[in-house]
Amino acid sequence: MPSPFPGMDPYLEAPDWQSVHTHLSVEIARYLAPRLRPKYFVRSEKNYILAAMDDETSQALMARRLPDVSVVQISDNPLPQSSVALMEAPLHLSVEIPEEEPHVTVEIRDVAERQLVTSIEILSLTNKIGDGRGDYLTKRAHVLKSPVHLLEIDLLRRGQRVPMTEPLPQADYFVILSRAQARPVADVWPISVRGSLPTVPVPLLPGDEDVSLDLQAVLNSMYDAFAFDLEFDYGKPPWIPLKTDDAAWAAQLIANTKDKKDGK
Repeated sequence: MPSPFPGMDPYLEAPDWQSVHTHLSVEIARYLAPRLRPKYFVRSEKNYILAAMDDETSQALMARRLPDVSVVQISDNPLPQSSVALMEAPLHLSVEIPEEEPHVTVEIRDVAERQLVTSIEILSLTNKIGDGRGDYLTKRAHVLKSPVHLLEIDLLRRGQRVPMTEPLPQADYFVILSRAQARPVADVWPISVRGSLPTVPVPLLPGDEDVSLDLQAVLNSMYDAFAFDLEFDYGKPPWIPLKTDDAAWAAQLIANTKDKKDGK
């Protein structure tokens, strides 16, 4: 069952975005692999980011994982009998332990030298807030100072955008392509929640033509393959609220889709 949205589905911006991030990265690699042969190959490389989530996201994820979590307990145990009275701690609170969140990068390498040619990053919330943002910007800076092309796909409305010397326009989502030979100038695709995702070029080594990446086709394929339509209740607003006018548009779109499904 396809998504009711023509482009990015805002319901995918849920607390378990990491699942979307991983599946979408693999789907991009699968899409590009036959188009890159025989000179290049593509791999999904996983690393881990230590990141503490914001309270709202953490609670939402915990609610999915555990049936009941006690975070505060008042102790009413009597004091131990000894010559030196020990004070029982009046509270027992959970300690925030940063989670190791997997982050997948799609890498394109040439077969002859196995050198990294193009890095494709799908941003997660940990890339856009807190300590994880600093880690990502450090990694990003290394790539931008190298001969590697960088394609960044930001399909999250939350968090800070990647830094640019000129302000990005107002938009829900962005795709930013930094070609090694064109820096500091980058190609930018601002994307509305109401529009389709673009087909963007993926640059390779000098002398080789770009390969096209149809982001909408990839997103649709991922959505269908992993049955995301079964995960969301489209009768309720998305976890990250839409702007008022977009929310009205989305509600009408979902209603129309339901009518078509019901044969009305």
